[in-house]
Amino acid sequence: MKDEEDNIIPEDDNLENQDQPQKEEGFEDIHVSTGHHFYENNENPEDTITKVTGMYKDWFLDYASYVILERAVPAIEDGFKPVQRRIMHSMKELDDGRYNKVANIIGHTMQYHPHGDASIGDAMVNIGQKDLLIDCQGNWGNILTGDGAAAPRYIEARISKFGHDVLFSPKVTQWQLSYDGRKNEPIHLPVKFPLLLAQGGEGIAVGLSTKILPHNFNELIDASIKILKGKPFTLFPDFPTAGIADVSNYNDGMRGSRVRVRARIAPLDKNTLVITQIIFI
Repeated sequence: MKDEEDNIIPEDDNLENQDQPQKEEGFEDIHVSTGHHFYENNENPEDTITKVTGMYKDWFLDYASYVILERAVPAIEDGFKPVQRRIMHSMKELDDGRYNKVANIIGHTMQYHPHGDASIGDAMVNIGQKDLLIDCQGNWGNILTGDGAAAPRYIEARISKFGHDVLFSPKVTQWQLSYDGRKNEPIHLPVKFPLLLAQGGEGIAVGLSTKILPHNFNELIDASIKILKGKPFTLFPDFPTAGIADVSNYNDGMRGSRVRVRARIAPLDKNTLVITQIIFI
């Protein structure tokens, strides 16, 4: 009987043991929080918990806006993507009337464009091949044969006379700091010509894409004069390398419009076809 009495545990002691959480071996460093939700645990006020859903919402929106506005889509104000605008601004800063090595222009542009030399070089060749804003010297490639341009250290460029006349006007240009805060760059260039329609543009962003076909230079001048005079006009896409286009379903370039194009190909002999006109955007 005495042994049985020794093994009896008082009832009050049992209740006290039930109220205390049991710690298993090996889990001594884990603190159990009771009475608070996981997100409301303020045990360490310096630590903050952000829900993953909130991060995705804000980060994706910021990323999408950046790609749309700062990378892929040309601005309607001047017809340039940011890299193109920075190239022309850098060329203006380097301009002394003589040709500059493209490699030098690329290096100068990297003060404003933080995305590497390859993207700057490709964008500059694209502008130069349209033969409107840049006066090119050297092998800039051939859009008819698909040959690429020579390396930037071998080719040279300067702003064309047309580019000088229509792109720059410092007194009416709005400026902003460059990505590292060391330089000022134009928000938009005060273009005096519908450059976006003349050059065309194409870009794929996040949730948004654009494809604007080029137009005939002289027709754009005539249309601009008619706008100033308040007269109606009709304007269809045209291509600097000619070709054949069907614009019967153009629908003023609105969504769902369609332009059918094809090259002009003629047989030279039994074994040779000659492509004399080809669509190039």
